[in-house]
Amino acid sequence: MKATEFITLKDISSMQVESTGRFFSATDLEIEKGLTSDIYFVRTRDLLDSLELGETVVTAEIFSSKEGVLAGIDEALHLLRNRDLEIWALPEGSKISAKEVVMRIKGRYCDFGVYETPLLGILASSSGWATAANQCKQAAGNQAVVCYGARHLHPSVAPVMERAAVVGGADDCSCILGALLLGRAPVGTIPHAAFLIVGDTVELAKAYDRFVPEDAPRVILVDTFKDEAEEALRVAEALGSNLNGIRLDTPGERGGVTAGLVRETRARLDQAGFNKVKIVVSGGLNPERIITLAEAGADAFGVGSFIARAPAIDMTMDLKEVRDKAVAKRGRIPGISKNERLVKRT
Repeated sequence: MKATEFITLKDISSMQVESTGRFFSATDLEIEKGLTSDIYFVRTRDLLDSLELGETVVTAEIFSSKEGVLAGIDEALHLLRNRDLEIWALPEGSKISAKEVVMRIKGRYCDFGVYETPLLGILASSSGWATAANQCKQAAGNQAVVCYGARHLHPSVAPVMERAAVVGGADDCSCILGALLLGRAPVGTIPHAAFLIVGDTVELAKAYDRFVPEDAPRVILVDTFKDEAEEALRVAEALGSNLNGIRLDTPGERGGVTAGLVRETRARLDQAGFNKVKIVVSGGLNPERIITLAEAGADAFGVGSFIARAPAIDMTMDLKEVRDKAVAKRGRIPGISKNERLVKRT
């Protein structure tokens, strides 16, 4: 397949883009043509072409600003496909340290220089999300972590974030496309809206039990109308052995999900003989709260904003060789950096 032709400065000067009646996110073709790149990379490519230097063979390295979990490599490799390049990269999901080289690219500058902006953006954002998910999973230990972060981001990048979260250690995710990109089934039950429309938690729990496939887990929200511990008992008595779990998502206006609430709900369920019913918690969770709630008896955690709003792990691309000669900007060491963990990709 022929590589997509990059845009030029001349293209940009005459280009008109429809600003209404469309989503403002970039299409695949717009990314591949370089339209999400900073203008100075297109200017540099055109300038070098005017000097007949655009085909200069260089080696570039991308390194991280801090430690974390690397994600986005697969997408970065997809962006660089169909170009005559040699690429080395760490595997998706690798633990990385500060200043570690995560990708090395060798080839003609004109074949990839324009992609510096999207390459760094892909790796920075995805690695930030993966790192946050990993922190949550470390806090949860053997308990499950499900990413519920799609609602906190623009929908064009929500699947990217949820995929990165699973790469980082989350057990599952709720965004449909994010899960399908991983070859998984999306995870989730029903929201408060359904309970409010039906008007009674137990009535909806029974309907849900009849509605979903036999092998689907029955996890029911119990914080919509009444005291959570009492509502959990009502649902458990109504569904009996069919009930897999209850979910606590108490809003901040009512104090949120606390360790005390989890302990009481666990104790009341156990006393009534429902010790196999799991407690799933969600709502403003972070690693510190996950640890506290796990100690109180929570069995699974739905995490949204902590992952979705995680700071990116800044990435930097440097040229380290020009025509096989070691180079570097001031403050950096010239020549290829040693990293035996890099794997040849192309």
